[in-house]
Amino acid sequence: MRLWDRIRAADRRPAGALRGVHASVALAALERGSSLGGRLEELRGRRVLILAREQLAAALALIELDGIAERVVLCPPDIAQEHLAGVIHNSGANACVRDSAFAHPEGISLCVSSSTVPAPAELVRRASHDTEWVLLTSGTTGAPKLVLHTLASLTSAMSGREPPPAPLVWSTFYDIRRYGGLQIFLRALSDGSLVLSSPSESPAQFLARAGQAGVTHVSGTPSHWRRALMSGAASKIAPRYVRLSGEIADQAILDSLRATYPEARVAHAFASTEAGVAFEVQDGLAGFPASLLAKRGGAVEMEVVADTLRIRSPGNASAYLGENAPALKDPDGFVNTGDRLELRNGRLHFVGRSGGVINVGGLKVHPEEVEAAINSHPWVRMSLVKSRRSPITGAIVEADVVLRNHSSEPCARPAEEALGREIMDTCRRLLAPHKVPARIRFVPALEMSASGKLVRPGA
Repeated sequence: MRLWDRIRAADRRPAGALRGVHASVALAALERGSSLGGRLEELRGRRVLILAREQLAAALALIELDGIAERVVLCPPDIAQEHLAGVIHNSGANACVRDSAFAHPEGISLCVSSSTVPAPAELVRRASHDTEWVLLTSGTTGAPKLVLHTLASLTSAMSGREPPPAPLVWSTFYDIRRYGGLQIFLRALSDGSLVLSSPSESPAQFLARAGQAGVTHVSGTPSHWRRALMSGAASKIAPRYVRLSGEIADQAILDSLRATYPEARVAHAFASTEAGVAFEVQDGLAGFPASLLAKRGGAVEMEVVADTLRIRSPGNASAYLGENAPALKDPDGFVNTGDRLELRNGRLHFVGRSGGVINVGGLKVHPEEVEAAINSHPWVRMSLVKSRRSPITGAIVEADVVLRNHSSEPCARPAEEALGREIMDTCRRLLAPHKVPARIRFVPALEMSASGKLVRPGA
C-alpha cells in the first residue's frame, strides 16, 4: 500500500494536517492539489533527490512521490556540499525536488520546485512503482552511508496496530528525513496530525507551538528531552505519550520525564536506520528485559553475540548503496547494530557503541556508562564523557557536565566545588576505579548533532 492510500485508509477524507513553523497544510488539500507545481507526472519512474530546507516541503513531496517515483532519496537539510555529488552518484538520482534554499545540483537534468502551499491541480494519483526510500546515516564526520528501505520495511513496526479511537497530534524533535523522525511522520499520517520542528526555533519556542497545537504524542532523543527540560518550557505541553530513542535512555532521564509528565506513558525504543525498530519498553526502567531475546521465530528476532546486539526483522533495511558498499546483513539475515549490552539482574543494559571505547591502561570504558552514573546525581542535567591522552595509561576519562538550572529548583544549588566532589563520590560508588573520571568540568551546554545526539569526539 502506497503512502497516499495509507492516508486515505485512515479516514475516507483525510482529516489530519502537517503543521510547520511558517505554514500548515491540511492533508485533504492534496486530494485536489499539488506541492509540485503540476509537474508530478514528469517525475514518474525517476530516482528523485529531495532537497528542501523546510520539513513541510519535504513531507508534502514524499506523500506525492511514493508510488510515482522509482526511488526517493531523503537528504537532510544540513547535508555538506562536498558530499552531495557522492549521494547523487551512489543513489543513481536523475531528478530532484528542491525548495528555494537549494541550487539546481550538478549532474541532475530535471529539477522541480516544491512548495509548502499546494496549488489546485487536476491529478490522477495512479501508483506505478514500488518506490524505494533511501536514507542517509547520521554520522558526524565523513561521507554518509546510503541505506535502502521500502515503505513496507519502514512501516513494519506499525503493522497490526489498531487505529486510535480519536485523532492524535504527534510531534517530534527529529527531522523527518532522519530515521527516527520518519517513523513519527509515517505514524502521524495514519493517526492524525503532525507538528514539525524547525532548527530556526529554540526548544522553548517549539514546545510552545506544540502545546498550542494540542500535541498528544512526542518523540525525541534523550538529548532532545534534556534540552527541553532545561528550556524552562517543558510545561507548555501535556502529552499522553512520551517516547525516547536514538541514544541510551538512562534512569535519570526516564525519572525526570515521569516526574514532569505524570499522566503520560513514557517509553523508550531501540531503533536504527539499518536495523529498524526492534522493541519499545514502557515499564519506566532503563534497559530491557532479557526475556525479549528468547522470542525467536517472531517478526523481530534479537540475539547478543560477543556482547553486541544483532537484529533480524521485516524492518531491516535492504542494503547499503554505492560502489564497494559493505554488506548490511550477515549470511543469516541479521544486522549487527554495534551496540554493546551488559546483563544485570535479568535486564540488558546498553553500555555504548563498539567503536566508542576509551582504553585506560588496557581496560575498556564505555563513555555512556560513565554518563549514566554522572546523570544519576540529582543536580546533573546531562554530561559528555571523553578521553584525554595520558603518558602513563594511554588515556584517562574526563567529563563535561551541565547542571540543572538552580533558579527553577525549590532549593539552592550547592557550590560547584562541592558538587564536583559529590559527583566523583557517585562515580566511585557506581563504577569500577578505572572508569571514574579524572576530571569534571562544568559547562553551560553540550553540542548536539543535527540528528539530536551528543556530538562525541572522533565519532
